[in-house]
Amino acid sequence: MRVLVLQGPNLQALGKREPAVYGTLTLQDIVQQLEVEAASLGVVLTHLQSNHEGALIDALHRLDDEFDGCILNAGAFTHTSVALRDAIASQRTPVIEVHLSNIFARESFRHHSMIAPVCRGSISGLGALSYVLALRALTRLTSGTRVPPSPKG
Repeated sequence: MRVLVLQGPNLQALGKREPAVYGTLTLQDIVQQLEVEAASLGVVLTHLQSNHEGALIDALHRLDDEFDGCILNAGAFTHTSVALRDAIASQRTPVIEVHLSNIFARESFRHHSMIAPVCRGSISGLGALSYVLALRALTRLTSGTRVPPSPKG
């Protein structure tokens, strides 16, 4: 199984950026934890972090050809990007939205996710565990233990 892990803007600053909100783990720490979990599940991960919306969109357009699933932390683009939403909706590959912080316990503008309606599921507020749970969910979704797809619209 091949899974793309996409990280959006500012996530390269984890560990330094607002540790009271995002914790003290760096992006590399999270990647290492996820790689350990992936190895135990027989999953090959590809990681991409970009501050550029177009790079994330280009990666999403490769999902159906190259990957079995995607874990996406779109960062601030979660709340603003119709373009990311449309890129996700154009693919059959399941995408799980993740956030380190609980976006619903933060500023009101963060309460709305543009991408959630076209993602297979969303996990937020559990720190690095959000990624691990998303990976476990993707392995179930692609192993024949099917969960009904979310409506795309």
